[in-house]
Amino acid sequence: MSEPSPARVVTALALPGEARHEASLRPQRFGELIGQEDLVNNIKVFVKAACERGEALDHLLLCGPPGLGKTTLAHLIARELGVDLHATSGPAIERKDLAGILSHLKERDVLFIDEIHRLSPVVEENLYPAMEDFTFDLVLGGGPHARTIQMPLPHFTLIGATTRTGLLTGPMRDRFGFTGRLAYYSAAELEQVVTRSAGILGIACAADGASEIARRARGTPRIANRLLRRVRDFAEVDGRNVIDLEIARFALTRLGIDQNGFDDMDRRLLDALVSKFDGGPVGVDTLGAALGEEPDTLESVYEPYLLQEGFLKRTPRGRVATLRAYEYLGKPAPSRAGQGDLF
Repeated sequence: MSEPSPARVVTALALPGEARHEASLRPQRFGELIGQEDLVNNIKVFVKAACERGEALDHLLLCGPPGLGKTTLAHLIARELGVDLHATSGPAIERKDLAGILSHLKERDVLFIDEIHRLSPVVEENLYPAMEDFTFDLVLGGGPHARTIQMPLPHFTLIGATTRTGLLTGPMRDRFGFTGRLAYYSAAELEQVVTRSAGILGIACAADGASEIARRARGTPRIANRLLRRVRDFAEVDGRNVIDLEIARFALTRLGIDQNGFDDMDRRLLDALVSKFDGGPVGVDTLGAALGEEPDTLESVYEPYLLQEGFLKRTPRGRVATLRAYEYLGKPAPSRAGQGDLF
């Protein structure tokens, strides 16, 4: 198969500073991607088959916690297909916007919708015929003179990304040909990510420094890259030309990132659960109100890692602190006779 041509990203928004840094660290080929091996190997097969048939790739749904590489995968897929990537997000699309976006697609192009679970019902309904039959019902005029014409669309690929698969409607999920779930990265994989990113940023990173950053990055490449940039700042201001264990520990401690990768909000969440609500169970709305944080943010950003690491449990009655959370906070766990299932 011939070398794929670079994908052109079509978007109406300029990237802010942090997003530009993140984009500069993204892999440019599947071979440069670290982690998610099973998922990536499957996607490689789908992409190669579509290219050999000269057809549009089937629609894909990518799901998983934030920062694991859903957007990066969409860019890589478009690049390997040699087509343009049209990027947008669910909350930003209105019906009239959808018509404009779809009309600019070319044959086999990729339409990437981040936070696809936040599409409005009207937009979602209009996407169904576009995904299945590659047509869009365009309403012309208004009132008694309004009429509908069916606008044909080129065969395109919709890649949806979501952190909340359960919020997608059944009809929308069923229209994707493949659903891929991205998992948290291991410390070893994140160490490779940090080492690669340090090379791109132009600073040497010792193995022990990369390992320390990776260990505190919550299994998430985006966080690993963000911590690396902040540690680099401390190293440069301190006159160092290499990130070693000493400067990594110093910088991460100054940033409030502890050995478990917890930041101030993680600690506040666990402390509120234990100190204010006796370890739970407590509803996420109540917990969010106590912390001054949106419940959705707690559910999608903070809880997944705390759940995976065993500091928190979700029960039918609400959130419950585990024994490990009490040990982390250095507080004695209460006796819960008859409630052992909560632990």
